[in-house]
Parts: sequence; structure tokens; C-alpha cells
Amino acid sequence: MPLIAQLLTVLLFSCLSVAARGEKLRIVTEPWAPYVYEENGQARGLDYETTAIVFQRLGIEVEWQFLPWKRCLAMLEQGQADGVLDIFHSNERDSTLLYPSEPLSQVDFVLFYANERPHLFRTLEDLRGLTVGTSPGYLYSQDFSESPLFQREPAPSHEANFGKLVRGRIDLLITDRRVGQYLLNELKLRDQISENPTVISSNSQFLALRRNAGMDLLVQRFGAELKRFKREPGYAALSAQYAGNETIAAQQATPSTNPKKTVEQQESSAQ
Repeated sequence: MPLIAQLLTVLLFSCLSVAARGEKLRIVTEPWAPYVYEENGQARGLDYETTAIVFQRLGIEVEWQFLPWKRCLAMLEQGQADGVLDIFHSNERDSTLLYPSEPLSQVDFVLFYANERPHLFRTLEDLRGLTVGTSPGYLYSQDFSESPLFQREPAPSHEANFGKLVRGRIDLLITDRRVGQYLLNELKLRDQISENPTVISSNSQFLALRRNAGMDLLVQRFGAELKRFKREPGYAALSAQYAGNETIAAQQATPSTNPKKTVEQQESSAQ
């Protein structure tokens, strides 16, 4: 075999993932309904089902683990997981993670308020003196994280944040619109909590794979197949299935005054 052919063969095998060599790909993620979650022991969600379909087409078996976000990040750093689902791109993480060219979904971050204590919001100045509920293990923009105008108070879960908002322990909470609308239904709080229509920021969610684990080729294949699937009627049907009430909310939203700023980011690279 010519030398160049040998080198190409070595390169090809070095790019193949552990999954392609007969092992399951280990993917971790935090429940983030309706993008990814468990219901009656069954994994569901727009991004989960999309990812599962793409990997099935690629002939890759996946072992899924649902864990707190900080634990997901730790497993990636320790080499105990091959990838993470629903993470934002972060320049700081480029040295440890590989991102496909195609994102799974886009999220819009908004504030939610109790109907009994409404707070209008358009800029950070409108949050002066207030307490905003946040999520642990999530990365926020520097402006939001360091602003002296308001207090940030984390909760152990998204559900806990909504409970604190109802009880008046926080003034507002920040989360993705689709996630918030989903929880309003699940927690039966739609008559008590409303969404502020101002979109603070938007960002894309990815499946990311760990560098230095032979994942280069797999990331490219995943991105290409994902892009192909998103053009098909099957993806449109799947997206519509998880649209729900957030579609109405999105139509009523007003654009952000500074859409380039990231206000909430799942502490990526590892959400």
C-alpha cells in the first residue's frame, strides 16, 4: 500500500469514535424540558429525539445519562462521558469540545413574573432593586452576572425557581421561553405566572463531543446528517409536536434591544 494511502487509513481510524468501533457513545445531559427530559422512565424531547434519529441513521449506539448540569460538565472533564446534549457554544470551551456545524435548536431567554407582582422589563436598568431567580451551573453574560443593579438568587431546579416566584421570594426569574412555557403547564401555574415579552437574548444549542477522543469525523457526520434531517417533513412534525403554548408567546415577543448579548448560557462546553 502506498505511503499516502497508509496515512489516510490511519487518519480515518483515528477520527472514528469509540461508538464506531463497537462501543456505545456516552452522552450526558440535564433534563431541560421540552428539549430533553424523562417521562415515565422514557427519554423524550425535541432535541433528544432529533439526536436519537440522527445517531440511528449513522449506525451509532448511544448510552444516555440524565444528571445535574455540573455533574455533566465534570464527567466530560474527567473523560467519563463522550459528549453532552444541549450546550451553547463557548469560545473558552473550544479547546475541550467539538461542535457540529449545525445546531439542534435555538432558545430565547426571557423573564417571568408573578401576575400579582408584575414588573415591566426592557433593559437591565428596569431590574434595579429586584431579585432575579437564576439556575445553578448556568453561565450568564458579564453584564447580567456583574450588574450591581439587582440581586441574583439561584435555585436547585427550574421548578424551585417557579415556586419561589409564586411565593414572592424572588421578583422575577430568567429562563428559556420554551422551557418556561412548558413548566407553566406542568406546574399548573399559567393563571399565576406570565412571561415578559421582551427577548433578552437568543442562542443555539448543540450536541458537543469531547476533543482528543477520536470524535472529529463523527462530529462532521452528525452535523451533515442533522442538517439533512431538519429539511425533512419528519423534523417539522417533531418540532410542531413540542411547540405548544410557547409558539403563541413567541409571536407576541418583541425583539431584544441588544440581541447579541448572551444573558443565559448553560455552562457550556463541557449548558
